[in-house]
Amino acid sequence: MTWKTTDYCGWGRVHSAHGPLARPERASALATIAEKTPAPAVGMRRSYGDACLNDAGRMIDMTRMDRVLEFDPATGALHIEAGAQIGQILKIFAPKGWLPPVMPGTGFATVGGAIAMDVHGKNHHGAGSFGMHVTEITLMMPKGPKVVTPAKNSALFKATVGGLGQTGPIMSARLQMLRAKGDVMIVTERRVEAWNEFLALLDASEATYTVGWIDATARGDQLGRGILEEAETGAGLIPPAKRGKRIPFDAPDMALSPTVVRTFNAAYWRRVPDKGRTVVKHIDNFFFPLDKIHDWNRLYGKSGFHQFQCVVPIEAADDLRAMLERIAGSGLASPLAVLKRMGPGRAGYMSFPMEGYTLAVDFPNRAAARRLIGELEAATVVAGGRIYLAKDALAGPDTVRGMYPEFAAWSKTVQKADPDGHYMTDLVRRLKLRTA
Repeated sequence: MTWKTTDYCGWGRVHSAHGPLARPERASALATIAEKTPAPAVGMRRSYGDACLNDAGRMIDMTRMDRVLEFDPATGALHIEAGAQIGQILKIFAPKGWLPPVMPGTGFATVGGAIAMDVHGKNHHGAGSFGMHVTEITLMMPKGPKVVTPAKNSALFKATVGGLGQTGPIMSARLQMLRAKGDVMIVTERRVEAWNEFLALLDASEATYTVGWIDATARGDQLGRGILEEAETGAGLIPPAKRGKRIPFDAPDMALSPTVVRTFNAAYWRRVPDKGRTVVKHIDNFFFPLDKIHDWNRLYGKSGFHQFQCVVPIEAADDLRAMLERIAGSGLASPLAVLKRMGPGRAGYMSFPMEGYTLAVDFPNRAAARRLIGELEAATVVAGGRIYLAKDALAGPDTVRGMYPEFAAWSKTVQKADPDGHYMTDLVRRLKLRTA
């Protein structure tokens, strides 16, 4: 297997790495790597921070191992290689009446990455996290493939799902797909005036898929205003949106100045009529709205950006409101801010979800934004919540360990699976997750 020394970065473009990458195409090539030069695995590098980096070390790029191995059209049981992208699975199977069980905000995420981060989607309040629909994982260990299931090797399964890739490269997985009426979405949009109304609507929603865009610049009586989208699958002949042009250069700082962001957010909020509306969208336009803009992360300029995402328990909603007030008052937020209601479903020791509310906000990489995110992380601790490690680039070890009550069980299982630390990444080192 050929190793090629490469420079690469996370999606936020704040952290980068330099080191040898291998791109196996077959299980036999992956087995050779695992035996001779074990290393952590990576997919499309859509984690925002340093979870997908291994600076000065080796990394296995799994994106060429993306084959459908087996599919049962009667039950929706899918066996697929870990490098397959969620958007590819959607494109293949939605016309046949089956959807990936959980879809994050980008279709470029791979199956292996979705498992390693135990991603959540717009249906988390009902369907739970991605790992809850995984029935089997095949890990490529130094001694060969190892099959783990929730019933067999359950501790290793729980340490793998949401486990940041620390139990070894995922070669393939079996998923239980969800039935769908077709490959279009019937979407009801409504304008929401303020924070308390937003939470009440999220709590009362009976839709399969719900998501809220929130104006993170609005203050006072308008704090928390936004747009709620509720959706169901449907049948139709709506063509997908054409792929947008690639962002050709890093945008200047003024592109996301406070004035520009406030003006955009106000206009975006008003695009939905007072009485709301129902629209029909192609399925990938609903689930992955930003994917049609190639390299949209360059809009934040050459310094990159951070995303802060936390989840807090239902009873800590006032704490989350206080965080939003701090964000709105800072003048640092971008137009990309999301509010969702989460259910209790999580599948791994280090899985992010908990029942409550999750808020995600993007910030250009500036000193003031980094200080603000530190304050928001501290407020998350006080609220009894946790931050999402797929998005984090700034937290420290003292902050994170206390957020994940099953950390000790994860640590014990990982140490047994990888006693020599072959699968450590930059994030794991930064947070000292494998340090006693």
